[in-house]
Amino acid sequence: MAKKHNSGISIAEQRKTLHKNLNFSASEAYKLLRTNILFSLPDEDKCRIIGVTSSLRGEGKTTTSINLSYTLAEAGKKVLLIDADMRLPSVAKKMEIPAQAGLSNILVNSNDKMGIVFFKTPVNENWHIITSGDIPPNPSELLGSSRMKKLLEVLSSKYDFIIVDLPPVDIVTDALVIAPELDGMIVVVHENMTDRRSINECVRLLRMSEAKVLGFVMTGVKESDSRYYRKYGHTYYSKYYREVPD
Repeated sequence: MAKKHNSGISIAEQRKTLHKNLNFSASEAYKLLRTNILFSLPDEDKCRIIGVTSSLRGEGKTTTSINLSYTLAEAGKKVLLIDADMRLPSVAKKMEIPAQAGLSNILVNSNDKMGIVFFKTPVNENWHIITSGDIPPNPSELLGSSRMKKLLEVLSSKYDFIIVDLPPVDIVTDALVIAPELDGMIVVVHENMTDRRSINECVRLLRMSEAKVLGFVMTGVKESDSRYYRKYGHTYYSKYYREVPD
């Protein structure tokens, strides 16, 4: 019997939704997302920093962050994925990265010199990851600190894109405090989980923090009949929406 995480989803099933294991239709959906982002943020002379969040937990924001960063790296961009969900981090688990110092350790380090620990993914030389590190007692304060701003400035000189996986907006303020440092925010919604009220509240809070909402990624969508695609089970399929609800 396949091993399962606490969520009840088998490890084998989770792997089907991640980077190089994506099936054709899901892979094409993430490529479409990549194309839309490149059009939305066309300035290639600067690093583009994009946050990925949701209104609730379990909507697929981390899976989206991983696949988006991989797809950008696949296109020849130098990409860094930062796990900034320091309350319930999951990038390291999904990517099977061994425990190591990460974002929280960088931000609490009192030395002027930042000891940044990268994980260089074996699947693409352009794709690096900074894990969340040890769980701190004050994630919001760390993300809103001058040290976080300085870290992003340092990293921006080394990458074309930085993808920041953030906690859900409707639960904690972490994504809101870092929003001013980002070029844009993607909101992930799950077809069978997210209600209109949650989305509207998420967008309201992001607008109050002056975040630039680039669009929405819908996960958990079962593929419709089409001559271009085959049907498949519960694999993530992402649709990209530019419209922001009132």
